[in-house]
Amino acid sequence: MYLNCHSYHSLRYGTIPLKDLIAEAVLHGIKAMALTDINTVTGIYDFIKACQENGIKPLVGTEFRYNHEFRYIGLAKNAEGLAEMNRFLTDYNFSGETLPLRTPKFESVFVIYTLENAPETLFENEFIGVRPEEVSSLLTSKHKNKISKMVILQPVTFRSKKEYNLHKVLRAIDTNIILSKLTEADYCKVSDVMKPVESILPFYEKYPEIILNTQRIIDDCNFQYDYSAKKNKKFYTENRQKDLEKLTELAWEGFKERYGNENLEAKARVEKELKVIDELEFSGYFLITWDIIQYSNSQGFMHIGRGSGANSIIAYCLGITDICPIELDLYFERFLNLNRKTPPDFDIDWSWQERNTILEYIFGKYGKDHVAFCGTNVEFKYRSIFREVGKVFGLPKEELDLLAKNPEELHPTNKIVQLVQEYGKMMGKYPNQRSMHACGILISEEPITNYTPLEMPPKGFPIVLFDMHIAEEIGFDKFDILSQRGIGHIDDSVKLIAKNRGIKVNIRDTSISKDEAVCNSYLAKGHTIGCFYIESPAMRGLLRRLNCDNYKILVAASSIIRPGVAQSGMMKEYIFRHNNPTQFEYFHEVFKEHLGETYGIMVYQEDVIKIAQHYGGLPAPDGDILRRAMSGKGRSLEALQKVKDNFFASCAQKGHPETLSQEIYRQIESFAGYSFCKAHSASYAVESYQSLYLKVNYPVEFMTAVINNQGGFYRTEVYVHEARMSGGTIHNPCVNKSEYQTTLYGTDIYLGFMHIQSLESKIAHLIEENRNKKGDFSSLEDFINRIPIGIEGVKTLIFIDAFRFTGKTKNQLLVTASLLLNNFKPENRDLKLLQEPVKEYKLPTLERSVFEDAFDEIELLSFPVSCTIFDLLQTKHRGDIMAKDLVKYHKKQVRMLAYLISRKHVPTKKGAMYFGTWIDHEGTYFDTAHFPDSLEKYPFQGGGCYLLLGNVEVDYHFPTITITKMAKMPFIPDPRYMDAKDQYRTQNQIKEDISLTHRKPYPQGHEINLPRHRMKF
Repeated sequence: MYLNCHSYHSLRYGTIPLKDLIAEAVLHGIKAMALTDINTVTGIYDFIKACQENGIKPLVGTEFRYNHEFRYIGLAKNAEGLAEMNRFLTDYNFSGETLPLRTPKFESVFVIYTLENAPETLFENEFIGVRPEEVSSLLTSKHKNKISKMVILQPVTFRSKKEYNLHKVLRAIDTNIILSKLTEADYCKVSDVMKPVESILPFYEKYPEIILNTQRIIDDCNFQYDYSAKKNKKFYTENRQKDLEKLTELAWEGFKERYGNENLEAKARVEKELKVIDELEFSGYFLITWDIIQYSNSQGFMHIGRGSGANSIIAYCLGITDICPIELDLYFERFLNLNRKTPPDFDIDWSWQERNTILEYIFGKYGKDHVAFCGTNVEFKYRSIFREVGKVFGLPKEELDLLAKNPEELHPTNKIVQLVQEYGKMMGKYPNQRSMHACGILISEEPITNYTPLEMPPKGFPIVLFDMHIAEEIGFDKFDILSQRGIGHIDDSVKLIAKNRGIKVNIRDTSISKDEAVCNSYLAKGHTIGCFYIESPAMRGLLRRLNCDNYKILVAASSIIRPGVAQSGMMKEYIFRHNNPTQFEYFHEVFKEHLGETYGIMVYQEDVIKIAQHYGGLPAPDGDILRRAMSGKGRSLEALQKVKDNFFASCAQKGHPETLSQEIYRQIESFAGYSFCKAHSASYAVESYQSLYLKVNYPVEFMTAVINNQGGFYRTEVYVHEARMSGGTIHNPCVNKSEYQTTLYGTDIYLGFMHIQSLESKIAHLIEENRNKKGDFSSLEDFINRIPIGIEGVKTLIFIDAFRFTGKTKNQLLVTASLLLNNFKPENRDLKLLQEPVKEYKLPTLERSVFEDAFDEIELLSFPVSCTIFDLLQTKHRGDIMAKDLVKYHKKQVRMLAYLISRKHVPTKKGAMYFGTWIDHEGTYFDTAHFPDSLEKYPFQGGGCYLLLGNVEVDYHFPTITITKMAKMPFIPDPRYMDAKDQYRTQNQIKEDISLTHRKPYPQGHEINLPRHRMKF
């Protein structure tokens, strides 16, 4: 009898989580019910499964609304009925038109209107829903002659009075009004709850037709879904056999290019993988991915294939990835095996500038009806909940900020705030809005609207209305098409090198970077600012602690730096064993043979499979089940228990002592959830090496590319500093030399207009376009005549010294600009008067401090260019020692003067601490540690230079200063201001990078609980 039930997927309307809705139905003995969430089918696939598990017949449909107004309910008779509704809703989502007051004539959909909005005539498939409380009005209603077309309508939206109030809060959030402004039309009726069928049927005793109609709809709605069948585009060619033939042909072609003809190990691996790929009907997936890569290569784009897909030698031979799985002992089973129930996917990165071109190719080739992004549910978050709920209770902005920014224990204790907290907690984990998955794309065999309506977000690519997990459940293998700035750094560097030096670098040849000695020396010293993944202070410190000078150590470093691995204590233990290889014993010979590369530590997810296979005797696919289950990705506890039992049985059969097997299983259990995919680390390491190769050999071009891709871990100023340290000469923007992006001429780097904070981007682009068409600007007057810019924009360019080619001072240029533009009207721009030279006036010589330019630069760029930050300090002291000598001062106190680059918040058991990164007067980086007791007396006071006092600790080649005292050093007075209160204002604009960490403190050495010696029996 329940033909109109809402879950919390009816966004900001329904209050009942899907599982709870089913539980409510079971509680009331319901045998059939429909899920009709508002304008979506997000929950129907989980709903169908849950209903079937509980002996309930599931009906699926949609409640159609437009601008909060109810239109009608649609219930699918079958799969075609769902597709009809999905296509109908998709058309209106894309067009933005008003949803019509009645539906088109659906062939396989039952439509239910209400008494208030039912049309005069009804099609065969159309009915009017009558609520129990409306039955008494039928005798006098204008619809009394339509009783034969009526059904029972008992909507479900909430479960209790408290949830009814929550429903109103959600409606107020959705309509952006306070609770007291809600009208009855804004929220559901108080009767929208689930009740036993026996309590509803008596209302309709006099109208048996209504009951029969309702039952007929229930009987005739038989939507069924095959969860086991693949929904992806099945074949790249015409059929499975031809797909396999094509994949086999491509694989052997790539094999010859990668390995030649004699590598028997690689040949056997190719044959094995082809067999598994065919058995799992995955050939088409590989070929579609290959096709995307072929298009990318044809456009000259660079890509990085990473993730578990790099465990496949077929992917390597097809050019999807650049990681040799044999070289790194990568298990194919980590990516694909016969026991794996959920589909894997390839993660492929492009430059953020080129990704859209790839997406347009995919959508164009496979058709807009067959391609869409995965959706995602954006939930109400902790801080936003209190802000949103506080607004509907009428709290002012100041109080909303207080609630959002402070932990709950610091909130006021009045009744309103208590209500905000109460309803806010109820909304935790509720979906708030639908959004687009960052990278997951679905390519379907049948039109994708057979499964879901589509929405068109502002980015311009359609999205399905379910997330990646549901996509997996219902048979879709997604393609992850990602973007990152690291590839942009590499790609743009190669183009700049060709333009600036005439050298073509084949950066796709990964061998040129991994084997270069100079690159390895940079790596070991942590000279990696600007390089993908290895430039953060923590990573540079790790590289120095490991004296990392080769590819395999970098692969391990890329994994152990991950928060989970580090938090488990594995990073500390790895560093110890790497630096003290004689001070530990391998736990078992299997650990030495198969984990010798990582000193017997399970650093990678593949290591779990290795130990399960080579120590426990399990087949590799079972080892992968173990890994997935322990990492939280396995869904079956029964499968985990079965594999665990098999592990111990197999260990006993191999003669291993039970206590040893128990300890090894404990280690697997402890670390499997933290470990990282080795292929993923290897892919990162390759890209890191490519970046480093360019930084070492073409540093000015590389750093210019980093600046133009808007950096990475640090702010632009740090990369400008690095460019200067690499041999580049930094110039302020110039209207005759600069472009929107930073420009390189030899070793002269002209900062781009994009970095001038108060200059409109359209003006910045226009300057470049105009100069390209009409040549350089001859004077300020010529510039004003050609560029439609106001007086403030001209002043900005004057202050940044963009007209220095004229030979005039800033003061002279300001006077000239004022004479030209103060009374200027835009419509007179092309008149003859303006094209004549402005009258020259003899101006008095105005004295100008050499530091005025630096303060102008700080205001407009946020950092100085014409001098260093140290030149602006009142003190001439530059510290007692320089950063390059710190390793000589182990356990000694030092005093240094340094500029703050970044600081990272880190939780400890004694409170918050910070790690700081600085540069000294010579431009060299060094690191500090600030513990809670020191921070309490000597806190950070924003960006700038500090005098530091502390003790040096050299930890495996890496010096850190533990700070005992620090003081921020004042700038000289800003000479541009006469008023004392303004003379120190500019230094407050100096920036710092701050990163916060939300994790548990890392364990101490004694807490890691990883034995360094063999067990004795």
